[in-house]
Amino acid sequence: MEASHAPPLHTVIVSRRTAMNRVFAVVYATAIMALLYHHALTLLLHSTTFSSFLISVCLLISDLVLAFMWTTTQSCRMRPVYRKEFPANVKKVVEELEFPALDVFVCTADPYKEPPMSVVNTALSVMAYDYPTEKVSVYVSDDGGSALTLFAFIEAAKFASHWLPFCRKNNVMERSPDAYFAANHYSSNSDSETQKIKILYESLKVKVENVVERGKIGEEHIVHERDRQAFSKWNTPGFTRHEHPTIIQVILDSSRDRDNAGHVMPNLVYVSREKRKTSPHHFKAGALNVLLRVSAAMTNAPVVLTLDCDMNSNDPQTPVRVLCYLSDKKLQPKLGYIQFPQRFRGINKNDIYACEFKRLFQINPVGMDGLAGTSYVGTGCFFSRRVFFGGPSAFVPPEIPQLRPESVVENPIQSPEVLKLAQVVAGCNYEKQTQWGFKIGVRYGSLVEDYFTGYCLQCEGWNSIFCNPERAAFYGDAPISLVDVLNQNKRWALGLLEVAFSKYCPVTFGTQAMGPLMGFAYAHYAFWPIWFIPITIYAFLPQLALFNGITIFPKVSDPWFLVYLFLSLGAYGQDFLDFLVNGGTFQRWWNDQRMWLIRGLSCFLFGSIEFFLKSLGIYTHGFNVTSKVLLDEQSKRYEQGVFEFGVQSPMFVALTMAAFANLGGFVWGILGVLRGSNNLEELFVQIFIAGFGILNCKPVYHALVKRSDKGGLPIKTTLLSMVLAVALIVAFSFVLRN
Repeated sequence: MEASHAPPLHTVIVSRRTAMNRVFAVVYATAIMALLYHHALTLLLHSTTFSSFLISVCLLISDLVLAFMWTTTQSCRMRPVYRKEFPANVKKVVEELEFPALDVFVCTADPYKEPPMSVVNTALSVMAYDYPTEKVSVYVSDDGGSALTLFAFIEAAKFASHWLPFCRKNNVMERSPDAYFAANHYSSNSDSETQKIKILYESLKVKVENVVERGKIGEEHIVHERDRQAFSKWNTPGFTRHEHPTIIQVILDSSRDRDNAGHVMPNLVYVSREKRKTSPHHFKAGALNVLLRVSAAMTNAPVVLTLDCDMNSNDPQTPVRVLCYLSDKKLQPKLGYIQFPQRFRGINKNDIYACEFKRLFQINPVGMDGLAGTSYVGTGCFFSRRVFFGGPSAFVPPEIPQLRPESVVENPIQSPEVLKLAQVVAGCNYEKQTQWGFKIGVRYGSLVEDYFTGYCLQCEGWNSIFCNPERAAFYGDAPISLVDVLNQNKRWALGLLEVAFSKYCPVTFGTQAMGPLMGFAYAHYAFWPIWFIPITIYAFLPQLALFNGITIFPKVSDPWFLVYLFLSLGAYGQDFLDFLVNGGTFQRWWNDQRMWLIRGLSCFLFGSIEFFLKSLGIYTHGFNVTSKVLLDEQSKRYEQGVFEFGVQSPMFVALTMAAFANLGGFVWGILGVLRGSNNLEELFVQIFIAGFGILNCKPVYHALVKRSDKGGLPIKTTLLSMVLAVALIVAFSFVLRN
């Protein structure tokens, strides 16, 4: 801050649970070492046959992975901190003329999976920030290269001239029109101004959705000659979403456009980067780097906000809240970005798919913030533009002087010089022989470009801050079908493994660059998919042993049983406590741990297989956009807390196999105890694990037995899973006998 008497802009408090976390970590680590010692003794002294040796090795590998993952997550518990900002004090410290300009990047890729009206709402919500509008520029990256998206924004710009002054006048908090009207702010008794805005918005929505449904823009919708010229670019021969020239359209120009109240409008620019089939696309990372260059040529604001197309602003004061940190001169030299948590509207009461990702988006970031800062999660993040050009003390200059972060754009946004440069830097071949994506900009090399970029920035010496105000800064949409959730997580798994098994592995490269705690914190995410190893082993091995009456865990009276009991209760208990402290409920926690098991048997497993095949040079599918389209029947079942299977997916097979194996193993084990052929004390742990598996597989059993709607498990998946489960049981028994 500028002076000791200046009002505080922010505070930070270390969590009171820090000391308890550290003590528990020492005790728990001792128990882990004891368990591994027990495994070593069993393997060396009691594995007298090939089958017993194989079982011991599987259990050892499983528990080694669990121990490793537990060790990495402890970094997030060593010094969690909680921050608070004072936006009201910003204007006392920062004069209005010194407010930094803000460039907002909104990315979309498919007008049918990511409806244009959803993208429009995101853009409108940030265009209406409580911030000097002449300093706000919104850039929309359309990687789908769709005229439908451009049309939606041309129409949205007209509505914005009414919406922005309405928000200012009425101090609207939800500045996404959809969110505002959904929050019961509008009724038949509303004043005439609100009714007028509602009518205008509904008219915009109907017009855009009709055009999207038709798939083309009729002549009746093209009024201005400049719009006709813009849409004519789609009429060029050979134009497809994968093969087209650069399209940059300035929809709103702050030097020219005014809203209905006479105030300046923010800049609004549509960008569809050049694409050629023979050139690399780099998916979202490539789109963001194009936006970095295009925005540098046109406005070059020192602050950059990245947003997913469905992530609406929920607090118009958010940029001012960010200035609480950017204005602190003690933080400025090394502060790279301020990350807000992802939060979601539309999640059902108990969050059956664990889409809230409370640990990923709220709990772990608090712990990383106490070290050197949280990771970048792809949206809701404010960057200093300087962060994309090397470390705090190692500036990497771009190849064109105008792209330097300190460069001042002197020409108007629509001047021929500016537009020509913007066209050049958006070209698909521009990055050849440059540092873009490797030392400059958003980093290439992983499907999870957000995680990898944040990781690289912090390895270069940048710090970050986790800002989690009481009122959510942003709200997004979460998938409502299981296959969409798993496909999204499979893509994450593949991208994370690309980092984990690269030269940038956090265990080696990260710990050297950032220190062991931050290195392990990033390693926890990078190796996230290997949860499939212990989950898969514990989902099948104890149950298969039950079918053969084999004991693989200590009996209840054995002192080693207490070690297993402590480790299980300790891990689940600490996770549950963290969940509750951060505003969770028991039912949401239960669903969260169930989805952890489901992900281990599906997307983590298949993501790891896909990574392995990709490493061997075998073709695998690339980036898939998660659908944001909501179907009425799906929405109804989701609100009722019913799992949505519905489609054929190989990821459902292992999950359904586990459901059969756990149910069969549990029944077989209980029957053996009742017949007297099994000893309950010896098989208690295995029977308990099978019973725990049954509880977690309840949605699968419900889909198998009680479902008659389209969301049930397909019959082919059921039959294939049953055959494979039986084959696995028979094969395991054969190995034991031989």
